[in-house]
Amino acid sequence: MFIKMREIKAIALAGLITVGLLAQGGAAKAAGTEELVVAGGCFWCVESDFESVKGVKEVVSGYTGGSKKNPSYKDVTGGGTGHYEAVRILFDPAKVSREKLLNMFFRSVDPTDAGGQFCDRGNSYRTAIFVSGAAEKKIANVAKAEAQAALGRKIVTPVLNKSKFYDAEDYHQDYYKGTKIVVTRFGPRKQSVAYKKYRNACGRDDKVKALWGSAAPFAGKY
Repeated sequence: MFIKMREIKAIALAGLITVGLLAQGGAAKAAGTEELVVAGGCFWCVESDFESVKGVKEVVSGYTGGSKKNPSYKDVTGGGTGHYEAVRILFDPAKVSREKLLNMFFRSVDPTDAGGQFCDRGNSYRTAIFVSGAAEKKIANVAKAEAQAALGRKIVTPVLNKSKFYDAEDYHQDYYKGTKIVVTRFGPRKQSVAYKKYRNACGRDDKVKALWGSAAPFAGKY
């Protein structure tokens, strides 16, 4: 009986050690990924830009900042929901910092425009940074102040508290590299081709380059 009890205790202890190691492994994995949510006009463009950054694991297009639950693209762009077109940037802080990503974000948009971005007008296309907690808020406000000083013009991009983020429809994800044929104002085009034509026609890169010059991290990419 004594031997059996000792064996049971040994098995239980081994089980607890295993659970502990798994928990530590899960915590380490979670610690290796942080999230930054920003709105910078057309989410196709913001997704495309930041998926090219070393240390960024994934970028998801979606909607946030509004009151309507499970909004559709039509709901958001139609107005009245309060939502922004936004992206969730999942990144490894050991490879790229939140500060650097925010620095790049400000220099990839027109943060002086309160009415939308480039050819996309309306509340859903405004810029914003969404934060969780005092530390994230401080980092965002410092990045905003530094960008304003560098630009020499008032930046209107708000720093807002995070709210529920809704993933956009599947066809919006990775639109910039899609192979499906879509009908556009330019005629039938492969998604990736249509995206480049849209981006160029909208004047995004030209405007960003005019504002930020050589500091613009993505201008000229397309």
